Amino acid sequence: MLFRSNIGIFTDAYYPQVSGVVTSTMILRNELIRLGHSVTIITVTHPDVEEQEGIIRLPSLPFFLLPSQRVGIIYSHKIMNKIKKLDLDIIHTQTEFSIGIFGRIVAKRLDIPVVHTYHTMYEDYIHYVSSGIMLKPASQFAKKVSKLYCRDCSAIIVPTQKVKDALHEYGLRRHIDVIPTGVNIEPFRKSNFDEKLINDEKKSFGINETQPVVLYIGRIAKEKSIDVIINSMTELIRKIPNCKLLLVGDGPERENLETLVKHLGIEKSVVFAGEKPWSEIGKYYQMGDVFVGASLTETQGLTFAEAMAAQIPVVAKYDKNLDGIIKDRINGRVFYKDEDLAKILSEVLIDKEEHDSMVKNAYDGIEPLSSKRFGENVEKIYMEVEKQSCMLQNQKVT
Repeated sequence: MLFRSNIGIFTDAYYPQVSGVVTSTMILRNELIRLGHSVTIITVTHPDVEEQEGIIRLPSLPFFLLPSQRVGIIYSHKIMNKIKKLDLDIIHTQTEFSIGIFGRIVAKRLDIPVVHTYHTMYEDYIHYVSSGIMLKPASQFAKKVSKLYCRDCSAIIVPTQKVKDALHEYGLRRHIDVIPTGVNIEPFRKSNFDEKLINDEKKSFGINETQPVVLYIGRIAKEKSIDVIINSMTELIRKIPNCKLLLVGDGPERENLETLVKHLGIEKSVVFAGEKPWSEIGKYYQMGDVFVGASLTETQGLTFAEAMAAQIPVVAKYDKNLDGIIKDRINGRVFYKDEDLAKILSEVLIDKEEHDSMVKNAYDGIEPLSSKRFGENVEKIYMEVEKQSCMLQNQKVT
């Protein structure tokens, strides 16, 4: 029997914003549509986009502490009536604030089951809203909000065991499903890109085709620990003098990192490329000879999976969220101490045999993280939730 549902995805983060939540939500939407479901995105307005079919946007303003992010109103009678006409079977929330709250209000008013994906461990981000002696109370508040939001949902999805363990530590006592966000492998395949065009793009950043490139793609933010990567470049340059660090992305920490680069005297070896459209990200992966990340705040780290799909080796600081994704010296490299990063990067760049072996193993093993598998796993959760919802409705009738 075919399973077809009307699904409303409620999220504060959506295109043209750039974040892991945006990527995950867009991939989920596309996969659910592929499986035959009807999907409507309920999100915030954005000055760079106009109305689009299948997307309902609530009025919003930039978040004053983080202007690249937007905060929507938590209720609109007009939008409520519009959603009522959709006759939704499932509400799937992706964030816990503004639009996430609106999703819960809609679900309660219209008696629709709620599935929630918990993406963000807010205790890792409280430095944006608090400091000093207020850090601990703010962290406790973030944990309490997370627990309360997740407590009464019909199902909870998290991307990794790390996040599941964190929610249990917050005091959440309920079943949680671990479903890694999938990657649409196709846009990242090396065979999609012309080598000459990639080299021409490199030249636009002052990088010639013989220079090894250490690549980072993502938000330029404090919690991403990009300073660890930049600091490692001083030693790496001594070993490989012509290597370059290419940073693709933008964010609140860029100015501080540019100052650090000048302080270290490595301006000629570090390129800040700025934020790039999601549709073009695939080609930027092809500019790297090794992809690196040093953050310990990721709930999954989608960029590592994207780099694997793009067939470039990955180097990451060990974190529990990478268990089962990166296997040291098999499909990538892992470092535990910041001072070891330069040595590992140089080994990956110099040892071509190990480099090629890791790339092959990573690409061959990417299937469990495919977007197709992701969509199918989430669909199974919907089926179970709808089954439980029907049983409850029948009990009310009898």
